[in-house]
Amino acid sequence: MKYFLSTFSFLLIFGLQLNSQVSADVVTNKDENIWKTLAKITYTKEYDELMGFKIDKPVFSESIKAKEGEIVTVKGYIIPVEGYKSHTEFIFSAFPYNMCFFCGGAGPETVMEVQSKEPVKYTAESVTIQGKLVLNADDVNRLMYLLEEVVLVKE
Repeated sequence: MKYFLSTFSFLLIFGLQLNSQVSADVVTNKDENIWKTLAKITYTKEYDELMGFKIDKPVFSESIKAKEGEIVTVKGYIIPVEGYKSHTEFIFSAFPYNMCFFCGGAGPETVMEVQSKEPVKYTAESVTIQGKLVLNADDVNRLMYLLEEVVLVKE
């Protein structure tokens, strides 16, 4: 049991350290790391009348705002989630499934909604996609980053 707890603690700490870093092989135009750019975000507490309580509302940095509407290339992982509508609508993460926002404790800035032009076959391996970046600070039922008109980039 002691070994298990030590191992669990190590993995938890190691996982948190990994979650604070963004994969170095995730690039966009001119070798820019788009996940690092998307991580430059803060939050403000605002009362949501529909929800009836305060929520964290994203405040996008100027570097993120400058990317809105641009075509970006992102390397990451397809996350299988309940309610997966089709192979053209899915969640994309900077981290593999076991470390993603939904399962591994990474932040919400490490995932995005994807709407692709063509179906993208699920794989547990990393893939590279390209699409138009859309920011969402108002709809609490959606992720704060969306990638539209996505195409799979052949590597």
